[in-house]
Amino acid sequence: MESACGGWIDFLFLTYIVIFTHEIFLKAKRNCFIVSETRSQMVLRLFYLIVLLYLFFISITLMGSAFKFLGKGFAETLLQTTASPMIGLFIGILATSIVQSSSTTTSLTVGIVAAGGLTIEGAIPIVMGANIGTTITNTLVATAHIYRPEEMRRAFAVSTVHDWFNLFAVIVLFPLQLTTDFIGISSSYLAALFSNVGGMELFNPLQAIIKLSVELIVNVVGKSGIVLLIIALTLLFLTLRYIVLNLKALVIGKIETFFDQILFKTSVRAMLIGLVFTVLVQSSSITTSLVVPLAGAGILTIHQIYPYTLGANIGTTVTAMLAAMVTGQITAVTVAFAHFLFNVFGIIIFWPLKMIPIYCAEKLAEYSLRSKLIPIGYIITVFFLIPLLLIYLLE
Repeated sequence: MESACGGWIDFLFLTYIVIFTHEIFLKAKRNCFIVSETRSQMVLRLFYLIVLLYLFFISITLMGSAFKFLGKGFAETLLQTTASPMIGLFIGILATSIVQSSSTTTSLTVGIVAAGGLTIEGAIPIVMGANIGTTITNTLVATAHIYRPEEMRRAFAVSTVHDWFNLFAVIVLFPLQLTTDFIGISSSYLAALFSNVGGMELFNPLQAIIKLSVELIVNVVGKSGIVLLIIALTLLFLTLRYIVLNLKALVIGKIETFFDQILFKTSVRAMLIGLVFTVLVQSSSITTSLVVPLAGAGILTIHQIYPYTLGANIGTTVTAMLAAMVTGQITAVTVAFAHFLFNVFGIIIFWPLKMIPIYCAEKLAEYSLRSKLIPIGYIITVFFLIPLLLIYLLE
């Protein structure tokens, strides 16, 4: 308990340092002490940004933990009640929206398949739905910009382009899967090839540090999903606000060139960065949420971020495949490959047709500026109300 309290004090002290440092910069600027940033000031600002990103990652992970405490048992029960592929699709959306983790949904699905409670053909629609449900996290992150219209328009478009890609991929591939089982056949073939290869567990130091901080918060606060969610959302809104302010200041310091002309210079490079970074941090929610404030600050455009999110979709399946190979279970490997192939086929179709999801995301973002209730209503309707209603009607 003593170490947990100590960690909590360190956490609060770190938050205070972030806000205090930011206030120093604001005060200095108001008094014209900073005309142009020196190298030491740039280093300090970069350090400040790193701390903010660390707190931002904690808020994302903590929010996922809060939803898991609130609804993991319900999600597991939900997955076991699937009676048809169509119901399975919407169960995948709803279950993943509740726990905010496609990896959790996929792992639960694999466990149920391995136990004989679900066929591989029945699991594939759930995996497809999980792809849609996992995008709720970066859409929630975008709402932190809700009181700044121009930032909100850019951030909400970037976050929902991920939604639209997954939605259109399901619209095209789900009927084909129902009629031909092409994903099931392909994933079974690949699983047979790799079943004896063996897998590997990736050690992720960033995730380990974040997990330790989240565990300290949970130990101090307790396993109350509501309290943890309030803390996570508060931390999310605060860190995002200061990240955007800091990024805007760094743009003046030419960091925009680094993102625009180096990291995201080409679509292929942006996609590879999304893939590699997701494999490293083992969370597509963190990867896709990270670029939302960059879009809000005007550093990156939706056209640059779209291939990055596609890479993140592939990256999260690579982690799942490696983990599945460790189990040595052919069913686990098959479901993991089904998740991978769904994203690959979706990219093959909607990379050339990228203007369709991008256009829909931009129009939705423009419409969302009419009222602050529209983004909230969109999240509640798409990720919760529609799946719940259709599960009820189809049963």
